[in-house]
Amino acid sequence: MKFLIQQRRWLYISLSVMSLCLAITITPAQASRPVSTNSVASLNLNVSATESTNWLEQGRKLYQSGSFAEAVNAWQMAVQSYHNQGDRSNEALSLSYLSLAQQELNQWEAAEKSITQSVKILQTAQPAADAIIWAQILNTQANLQLRTGKAETALDIWQKAQKYYEQAGDKIGSLGSQINQAQALQSLGFYRRSKQQLETLAQKLAAMPDSEIKVSGLRSLGLALHAIGDRNSKSVLEQSLAAANQIAAKTQLSSILVSLGKVASDFQDPEAALNYFEDAEIAATNPNEALQARLARFKLLVDYDKLEYAIPLAPQLRQQLAELPPSHSSLGAAINFVATMNRIENSERVLPSQELAQLMADTVKSAQKIQDSSAQAYALHEWAELYSRKKQWSQAQELADKSLKIAREIQADDLIAQSAWQVGKLYKKQGNRPQAITAYTEAVKSLKALRGDMVAVNPDVQFSFRESVEPVYRQLVSLLLDDQPSQTALTQARELIESLQVAELDNFFREACLDKAQQIDQVDPTATVVYPIILSDRLGIIFSQAGKPLRYYATPKSQAEIDQTLENFLVALNPVSDSSEREKLSQQIYDWLIRPAEADQTFKDTKTLVFVLDGRLRNIPMAALYDGKQYLIEKYAVALSPGLQLMAAQSLQQNRIDAIVGGISESRAGFSALPAVESEVKQISKKVPSSTLLNQQFTSEALAEYVKSSKANVVHLATHGQFSSRLENTFLLTWDGEVNVKELSELLKNRSGNSTKAIELLVLSACDTASGDDRAALGLAGLAVKSGARSTIATLWPVKDKAAQMLMTRFYDQLKQPKITKAEALRQAQINLIRQTDFRDPFFWSAFVLVGNWS
Repeated sequence: MKFLIQQRRWLYISLSVMSLCLAITITPAQASRPVSTNSVASLNLNVSATESTNWLEQGRKLYQSGSFAEAVNAWQMAVQSYHNQGDRSNEALSLSYLSLAQQELNQWEAAEKSITQSVKILQTAQPAADAIIWAQILNTQANLQLRTGKAETALDIWQKAQKYYEQAGDKIGSLGSQINQAQALQSLGFYRRSKQQLETLAQKLAAMPDSEIKVSGLRSLGLALHAIGDRNSKSVLEQSLAAANQIAAKTQLSSILVSLGKVASDFQDPEAALNYFEDAEIAATNPNEALQARLARFKLLVDYDKLEYAIPLAPQLRQQLAELPPSHSSLGAAINFVATMNRIENSERVLPSQELAQLMADTVKSAQKIQDSSAQAYALHEWAELYSRKKQWSQAQELADKSLKIAREIQADDLIAQSAWQVGKLYKKQGNRPQAITAYTEAVKSLKALRGDMVAVNPDVQFSFRESVEPVYRQLVSLLLDDQPSQTALTQARELIESLQVAELDNFFREACLDKAQQIDQVDPTATVVYPIILSDRLGIIFSQAGKPLRYYATPKSQAEIDQTLENFLVALNPVSDSSEREKLSQQIYDWLIRPAEADQTFKDTKTLVFVLDGRLRNIPMAALYDGKQYLIEKYAVALSPGLQLMAAQSLQQNRIDAIVGGISESRAGFSALPAVESEVKQISKKVPSSTLLNQQFTSEALAEYVKSSKANVVHLATHGQFSSRLENTFLLTWDGEVNVKELSELLKNRSGNSTKAIELLVLSACDTASGDDRAALGLAGLAVKSGARSTIATLWPVKDKAAQMLMTRFYDQLKQPKITKAEALRQAQINLIRQTDFRDPFFWSAFVLVGNWS
């Protein structure tokens, strides 16, 4: 999700030390206590008040207060004590708790060892352990598996845990396991199965009588839905709030209201968010809850540049932070407060920087005291940022180096990425380019290592992709391309730009989605790959051809000027605009991207230009670039690619095309009618062997069934759809409703996992990019990649359906010709519209773009 203040959280970096896994961790608690808002189960243990039990209880209290290192010590004592007594079940349980605390401290090897030992003890325990103990321990084990990227194993273990919870009669434990299974299904790519499971759970919880269990379960479910981008999260959280109010569950109100505030903020409703945060503060039953609510309100006001309301809150927050005893959550709150302050341009008018520096110095000491290394590293990072803002480079460098040293020691890639980036920036400021490149390279390496890390889906992370990840890549590329870059530097820069594309798609889908890589220039020796790179002070372009050195050209231009020209060109593409102005702007972009290489005879043997587009260039139709006499499409076939992620495609010959052709011609669900779609579907069906689904027949279920059961290698869909940089706003319209991009991708890949049956070509002939969204083409690239189709043809804006029908029928005529590539077939269809129809204006034909394998 990407919003007005870039609230969608990036999968990698968190300046919050409260990095809870998406999986619902069962907080150690006794049934006699209210259910923890972070938990979905409780334990009813009848043990005597022995020394062992005291250690177990003390560990629980420390864990719930966020003192994880002290909880580790207490539970290690409990383990030893129960071992000495020969109490195998409670020894196993203590080891499970110990693993939970070690996970919170990023001690993955230790956590794995503890839980493995716990399971082994249970397996040999005599008499057999109670079902509830088995359930608790399996939940901890599954949680660790998911957090370390083993989703399939986690799913299997949670299914076992669910059976034990049901055996023990623990309803909320069972529901919690099912919520966690849905998350594991999501991370495995089974979106429809996951959504069905979550919807079933919502119905089960709604049907339950109001109780603490129901309140906690609904809140957990709402947070799970929010994390995966499901808009139903708001209504589920509202149900949780209503139930809490009904039974006067005062201890849960504040956390539910904060959750609702964060959802409202993500849905671009700051007023509602503010009200929720204010209500959460009033409802708080302890100082920590009150602080979290006020901190959320403060951050919202800063994000929306409402400093006049934020300023009075700052001294109050500073006072509250000073009064809380050191714990994981209180240290996290202090760090988040200073991180928010560091984003204010002139923070001195809010609070003196000396006060903030002192707060971070105190936080570092407290973190050392409670052995919270990640909090220590984060605090050092923010402290260094304070010095950096005052241009006190040496002090900033010393603190940043310390932060990076700790991050390396605890092998925390999110921290390494953040601290190494900071160190790199400081070296760059001081003119030390080689050291800067080394530090930036380490930051990027850690960002890549984090792909798919489940900590990533934490909806509480502080900064968006554009603030925390994209600049790291771009600044390193800029350093590499300074002066006259060597072939090694160009190769590294090219690889970085492709990695950035992958990272953006990971961010879009909130998961790692691309793994197979193939060099584009090995796919087709007659193709030239063009990498335009928008930097702060220039437009750099790398050209890549098979077996030849990389070429590089740069045009000194500010990013603002480049963006403005691209924006003006997009406006000028409207048919009612002045054609001379359009041609002038089009030539300007042509001169930046194409002319220097053309003058050097770079394209002498080139048939296809493959663009790996950057930033706003993604919304520009490359085919419509104009050299003063001809459009680019009249010289070369044009394709787009997200980078190295290409599967080897088979060529579509006349006797091999087998299509599924579907569409909606009638007005549906508030979308206008597309009268020419019926003709388009029928004409294409005559040209190539096809199964057709028109109007009422074109349901998501029918499409899924056809894809699954047929041998079709082409899927052509003529219906409304939208591409957006927001996941939930990227969809396709079927007769029975909107199909989200994740569900659509799963549906199209529904071929019993047989990659030899992959769809060769997916055509979406009536889609649109979300208006006003400068990253909307992310949705198009995302669908192209995630659908499993080797190539996708889609439209960047809605085209007159008669023009779409003419272009598509000509495309299939061309596609049947022997030895023609998909890109060349599209090119010939576009040239036909330019030269032989009334639709010669670029608006009508250049919206069609081919993404993926062009051969």
